[in-house]
Amino acid sequence: MNRLGLPPAEMDVLAAEPDRLSGIDVRIVMSHLACAEDPDHPLNGEQLAAFTTARARLPKAPASLANSSGIFLGSAYHFDLVRPGAALYGINPTPGRSNPMKQVIHLQGKILQVREIDAPRTVGYGATHRAAGPTRVATVAVGYADGYLRSLSNSGSAWIGGQRVSLIGRVSMDLTTFDVTEVSRDATRPGALVDLIGADISVDDVAESAGTIGYEILTGLGHRYHRVYSGD
Repeated sequence: MNRLGLPPAEMDVLAAEPDRLSGIDVRIVMSHLACAEDPDHPLNGEQLAAFTTARARLPKAPASLANSSGIFLGSAYHFDLVRPGAALYGINPTPGRSNPMKQVIHLQGKILQVREIDAPRTVGYGATHRAAGPTRVATVAVGYADGYLRSLSNSGSAWIGGQRVSLIGRVSMDLTTFDVTEVSRDATRPGALVDLIGADISVDDVAESAGTIGYEILTGLGHRYHRVYSGD
């Protein structure tokens, strides 16, 4: 990864002079996989071999290499301790394959107002969405100040009452607009909740629409949300 840890020259010094660790209780020897989400990437095997060699030169201690995706590369990568991170929150550690993890995040936004427009009226900053005909627009109290990324503009979606609705116009600081023309008026009354992440729309789905990864979606969720923690 070339971020933290010992470069090869320092590794050589430590292996040759183990007394440098005198007084230090070494609890674990660890490294980090760079390309674990791609099981066919040759760097996975190269890093495994390099880590195994390095471990043999260092003091005896438990070893850890596998992150969320690394766990699914097989038992050879597990050593004594694995480090599942984003997978615990439902992000798919095996991109391109069925997600083995359960979705645990449920993010909702509240409808503030519903407007009825018709062509050629536009929606949002920059007039980037123009109605092609009669349209009902729900304005939801969430925006990029909450970590709901601006890059979702005109590409994101949400779910209301079991129906997918498209994000239209730009995501603004505190408000986002959705086309709810096909959803019942009762389900889209002011005060109703819209699923932005949930059973029908995963963290990875949102990330794909935003052109990013699920990690950025989750870590960007701001402190303005009311949070409810379930379970033990």
